[in-house]
Amino acid sequence: MKLNELRDNDGAAKKQKRVARGPGSGKGKTAGRGIKGQKSRSGVALNGYEGGQMPLYRRLPKRGFTKPNRKEWAVVNLGLIQKFIEAGKLDGKVEITEDAIVAAGVTSHKRDGIRVLAKGEIATALTLVVSGASKAAVEAIEKAGGKITLTAQSVAAAE
Repeated sequence: MKLNELRDNDGAAKKQKRVARGPGSGKGKTAGRGIKGQKSRSGVALNGYEGGQMPLYRRLPKRGFTKPNRKEWAVVNLGLIQKFIEAGKLDGKVEITEDAIVAAGVTSHKRDGIRVLAKGEIATALTLVVSGASKAAVEAIEKAGGKITLTAQSVAAAE
């Protein structure tokens, strides 16, 4: 093989369609844009424009609200904590803090705090110190003989 014999594989490079290059090209004169009107010109901006009809995004009512200072919890399930204890990545005999949960890799970061939910089973009697927990999670931990301390009262735990 020589350098002058090198070429792309078949179908690797598609030839660019050259428009407005005479009648022989099949896309001459108006270049496939039709005749006259806004769309035949350059710089067209028609997104959301419905020809004078009230556009859809204005016909529909505005809904909802995003609270600018809302808390974003890192959610951890009881079953996952149990799995990490069984794997030996978390020590169930000592107090488990949010930093210990992050260090073990149960969750990647704390965000505004860790909130424990009741999905899964917990068999170990453990002491947890977290920002928040659901009622069912608190009951499940206490039923297993453990203790949970909430540092920041979450909505569900306070009710």
